[in-house]
Amino acid sequence: MQKTQSHISTILTALFVTFLWSASFILIKWGLSEIPPITYAGLRYSIAFVCLLPFVFKKERITEIKNLERKDWLRLIALGFLFYTFTQGTQFIGLSLLPAVTVSLLLNFTPIIVAVMGIFILTEKPTFLQWIGTIFFVIGIITYFYPVDLSGSQTIGVAVMTIGVLANSGSAILGRSINRENKISALTVTLISMGIGSFTMLIGGIFFQGLPPISLTTFLYLLWLAIINTALAFTLWNLTLKSLTAMESSIINGTMLIQITLLAWIFLGESISIKEGAGMLIAAAGALFVQIRKKT
Repeated sequence: MQKTQSHISTILTALFVTFLWSASFILIKWGLSEIPPITYAGLRYSIAFVCLLPFVFKKERITEIKNLERKDWLRLIALGFLFYTFTQGTQFIGLSLLPAVTVSLLLNFTPIIVAVMGIFILTEKPTFLQWIGTIFFVIGIITYFYPVDLSGSQTIGVAVMTIGVLANSGSAILGRSINRENKISALTVTLISMGIGSFTMLIGGIFFQGLPPISLTTFLYLLWLAIINTALAFTLWNLTLKSLTAMESSIINGTMLIQITLLAWIFLGESISIKEGAGMLIAAAGALFVQIRKKT
């Protein structure tokens, strides 16, 4: 009973994080009118890293970091590049070229790739229902996009997001692998990987896109994104990865599709046709099936 309650608590925590991330899409869309995408992403995650930095000066945290082995550092560095530089960077670029709902929908290909990778790398085998859910999900995606009619910028956006989906899948597997060992605390995993990935984005963004003047309103959006939707949310997410499988976490992440659709409709005026709505519902049903697993 206690184990079940703990699992439900973990799922609710993960859902809370996805809600924060869904709201991030809206704030990012508003901020992109002033700040170039890579610079914006770099600022968001660099500020979040600075917010987390004071926690590293605790004795237990310093001891933990000192005891990290070479392979631990290599994995955390790889996670930093995959989860932040590539995954988050491509999302910001994708949002500058595509509607928020389309970006979210493309990211929902992640569970399919994660399911296959998880079998061979993590030995976390999906159930029959989860494979059925995957088929429903693909049908939903096809329904949403058919017939494919993308403009030039949207084609580039889809190409960018394809890279993002692959990076997101790789980071889901690597993040689960690191966190399920319970060797490194969620805060340390977040702090080191975010520091590496964020400053890489920030330096690259300023070098290639520059740092424009930022209005007070956009600056407040940036602070909220950095402190609440990033520093807090990513630490909580790494904490949930200690018990949720890679596929379960990626599917919970997939619930952002519905959340972002509603938020984009309310705040961005992005309309959804009946066909697109049907596609999302089918994809959401598939995502629900994937979340179901046999009790062991």
